[in-house]
Amino acid sequence: MCGIAGFWDLRGSRDRDEMTRRVERMTSSLIHRGPDAGGVWLDPKAGIALGHRRLSILDLSADGSQPMRSRCGRYVISFNGEVYNYRALREELAATGHTFRGTSDTEVMLAAIAEWGLDRALERFNGMFAFALWDAQKRQLHLARDRAGEKPLYYGLLKRALVFGSEMKALRAHPDFDNEIDRGALALYLRHSYIPAPHTIYEGIYKLPAGSSLTIPMAGLSALPTPRPYWRLREAAECGIADPFTGSSAEAVSQLELLLKDAVRLRMEADVPLGAFLSGGVDSSTVVALMQAQSGQRVRTFTIGFQESSYNEANQAGLVARHLGTDHTELYITPADAMSVIPRLASIYDEPFADSSQIPAVLVSQLARRHVTVSLSGDGGDELFGGYTRYLWAQDIWRRTGWAPSPFKKLAAQALTGFPVEHWNAMFTRWNDWLPSGMRQRNPGEKLHKLADVLQAGSPEEMYLALVSQWKRPSSILLGAREPSTLLTDGAPWIGCGDFVQRMMYADTATYLPDDILVKMDRASMSVGLEARVPLLDHRLIEFAWKIPQSLKIRDGQGKWLLRQVLGKYVPKSLIERPKMGFGVPIDGWLRGPLRGWAEELLDEKRLRSEGFFDPLPIRDKWAEHLAGSRNRQYDLWSILMFQSWLEESRKSQPSEIGNAVCVP
Repeated sequence: MCGIAGFWDLRGSRDRDEMTRRVERMTSSLIHRGPDAGGVWLDPKAGIALGHRRLSILDLSADGSQPMRSRCGRYVISFNGEVYNYRALREELAATGHTFRGTSDTEVMLAAIAEWGLDRALERFNGMFAFALWDAQKRQLHLARDRAGEKPLYYGLLKRALVFGSEMKALRAHPDFDNEIDRGALALYLRHSYIPAPHTIYEGIYKLPAGSSLTIPMAGLSALPTPRPYWRLREAAECGIADPFTGSSAEAVSQLELLLKDAVRLRMEADVPLGAFLSGGVDSSTVVALMQAQSGQRVRTFTIGFQESSYNEANQAGLVARHLGTDHTELYITPADAMSVIPRLASIYDEPFADSSQIPAVLVSQLARRHVTVSLSGDGGDELFGGYTRYLWAQDIWRRTGWAPSPFKKLAAQALTGFPVEHWNAMFTRWNDWLPSGMRQRNPGEKLHKLADVLQAGSPEEMYLALVSQWKRPSSILLGAREPSTLLTDGAPWIGCGDFVQRMMYADTATYLPDDILVKMDRASMSVGLEARVPLLDHRLIEFAWKIPQSLKIRDGQGKWLLRQVLGKYVPKSLIERPKMGFGVPIDGWLRGPLRGWAEELLDEKRLRSEGFFDPLPIRDKWAEHLAGSRNRQYDLWSILMFQSWLEESRKSQPSEIGNAVCVP
């Protein structure tokens, strides 16, 4: 795992020393992603510079250093990530005559590209990656990203250069960067609490979409070509639905277990200490169970806990760890510990990002990094196997209410919102002892008010958009912005099937997973130089999951049925059958208490007016409601606060230069 950065100067031939200073400045901003070493490769005649920061995982020797040139001399690569099947590819390439200096996956990638070409090599790679590849023969620059979008890659045209990097801060470090904030992207951020690809917070800067590559010829540098997919989630989903798994339930469990075992085995390959995050939920427990089953020693596992019982998963994780026999570390976090992370979030995430579970993600990464350099994660199970609560009731709501006239649905919504949130919460608290565990909810009043928005939807697409929208009408507070169309509004995610749940799962996998969940974990882990690996997003598992009939994913009102059957072979059901908690922190109470002064400063009416992005009045109204306790406005407010904090951070000076090794052709 590493950080990459670089540029291609539009003017061609450049001074070597100036190029070196520029690319070093870019890579030095990413030292947290690669604290072990740094390198730069230059071709001053072509104006191309590739930079790299290294977190040593495989082949810790100098033979694994980057940027790396192919044995044939044609290609140079700066690569972030891991290709897990590199050993099998190495054997295949060696049989055709390729030789290797070291034992890194990077060297195998270069040999594969030289042997098969970039497109075919990308199809053969099983891993998480983002890389820049210079083709010295054709004078072309290639950018590529893994299928699921685990590793980030930003790129764009400045005044005189094409720039790229693992994080936005690397692009901002280039002296030509003066791009304006994109108010359309800001509108998308307010809706989703993240900025969906390919948009970024800056005009003219883009995220390379998952599963795609971009080829930039020297003759085409005046304009950016369109990224080209080498793997399509939509195709995988529609092919799986059209050609479903037809075996028995037992055969499906067996096949899934085999795929999971192999995905986990591949991701246990490392030349440094390795462990896993363990929340005690189905996904992380499955990953840890399969790790321990294939390990000759106790697997290191890590959990953080909170004193607030409604947010605490440490007890459950501890029970699972003891049953599996892992070497478990848990750390109970105080509010002061959690809040100490907040001032650093804007720098860590580098774009406005308002999923508040970013806080525990940073904390558990810090904990794990004290003991290991690689940690496996259970992300992806909800999207692939039907784990989110909304999958269990959204289709039923639409089936029951979709036929109703709009006035009727509006009245029903008014009835729900006419009863204050705090009253709903108090009522459910009194009822909790009498409710089945699956019906017990955190913040039920907020969810019922959200249901009121959902009820008014005129189509399944509108209902889904209402479910995933934070600020329903960003234009009501954002000045001078027009919200761009996205995958969720132009019809693209609605795959060719009539099942609402499958369509929601597809949309989540195409948008929420790469742009929120994976961003959260990548930035949190890499902020402390920890590599996070995600076995459930092995592309073979993704493709198999789409072949699984929906009845094997959601059964008897419970999601992830098939995944639970695999886990049940290793962990008693009594340890894993519990309500889904999520991965949160009590932001609502903190904003009324210890975070109040920090928030008040960022939400100051004069400050908001002078900055010119927001109408302060609706924001101040929500702030007043929250402070009074009449409504929990934590999510609305958190998105504004994270933008304000990012805006403040972005105006600070860039990091100082740090010297790297330099080589030239």
